[in-house]
Amino acid sequence: MPFSLLRRRRAVFGASSDNLPADHSLRWVVWLAVLLVVLALHWVAGRWMERNRSASNPEPAEHVPVQVELLTPKPVAQAPTPAAPPPPAPKPVPVPVPVKQAEPTHAITTAQTEQAAQAAQAAQALQAAQAAQAEQAAQAAAQAAAQAAAKAASDAAASQAAAAAAAAAAANGDKFSVPPSGELRYDTRINGVMNQVGNIHWINDGQHYEMVVSIPLPFVGPFVYSSKGHIDAFGIAPEQYSEQRGRRAADITVFDRTTKQLVYTKTPNNQPLADGAEDRFSVVMQLSSLVRGSPDKYKPGVVRQFSVADNDSNEIWPIETVGDENVQTADGNVQARHFTRLPRREGDRRRLDIWLAPDLGWLPVRILQTEPNGMQIEMLWRGKLQPPSATPGQSGAGTADASEETTPAAPGSDKP
Repeated sequence: MPFSLLRRRRAVFGASSDNLPADHSLRWVVWLAVLLVVLALHWVAGRWMERNRSASNPEPAEHVPVQVELLTPKPVAQAPTPAAPPPPAPKPVPVPVPVKQAEPTHAITTAQTEQAAQAAQAAQALQAAQAAQAEQAAQAAAQAAAQAAAKAASDAAASQAAAAAAAAAAANGDKFSVPPSGELRYDTRINGVMNQVGNIHWINDGQHYEMVVSIPLPFVGPFVYSSKGHIDAFGIAPEQYSEQRGRRAADITVFDRTTKQLVYTKTPNNQPLADGAEDRFSVVMQLSSLVRGSPDKYKPGVVRQFSVADNDSNEIWPIETVGDENVQTADGNVQARHFTRLPRREGDRRRLDIWLAPDLGWLPVRILQTEPNGMQIEMLWRGKLQPPSATPGQSGAGTADASEETTPAAPGSDKP
């Protein structure tokens, strides 16, 4: 091979090998720049979502509670039962008047005289029997009239006593109006991200109630919370509360009002049952019933205490009235009264906020629970802004004017 050709090839290959490291370094610089740009865009998008995820319903601002009045459970005011009108007195039985026999004006025979005497004796006996029956009927009528008068007097006294008791209850007790039956549906969000639709199945027949809160969760199974019982002198009175999370067995709490004990299936430790005790879901309807009965009583700063039972313990919940606020729902803005549960103990970072809307018959339009780790679980009214239709016999016991979906963790739950 000629020497000139060999020098030319070395010059070409030498130049190529010298440029190879520079091209390789340039590619790495380009890929690194692209990666930094992608990371920067993700960071900007995350910050934007964090700032705008709940702009319509911002998180309640921290505030220092100003206590105006501390409310404790009291017997609810009951309307007096109208006294039944006294029964009409029986009509007196007319006494037959004996008819005087006309004396004969002509001569009669001895046989006729005897027949006439027998007929007169029979007539006298009949008259005596009729007089005795009339006297007995008159005595029975007088006795019935006396009994009716005594019953009327007793009913009047009972009516006066009931009216006095109702007046005393109205003066010292809580006005109360249980919401009517209805199927309530809510949009649910976890940390601002839309979840599946939840619902509250609520039944109230005036003497008993049933509340079933359920929400389906993918891959986990439905979360179902159930509360049922009756309505007594303190309002909604649970008899049994149960909660079932996914495919796990349900935990049940029994409110034994005969022995005044709380009995749990999760633990063998029974606890005393206080008057007006609620469970974690009935307390929402109890608050709604109290506000429905006397909305002007719950002004900003007023704190009411509730005894609330869990599936293995019970404690006092202080719930404060914050004030009236606007809540943005899928159907538009609605005015609602904001209530918040104050810390139950030192270092309690869990928070529960409830908004009750007067346009919905003071039913909950929004519920927001903040966990100690910062996770937020929200329920927001879904559908038209109108309360369930009232049906006869579905008002709260002891009211004169009573007419008229959920979260993976129960409100106020300390459980994961």
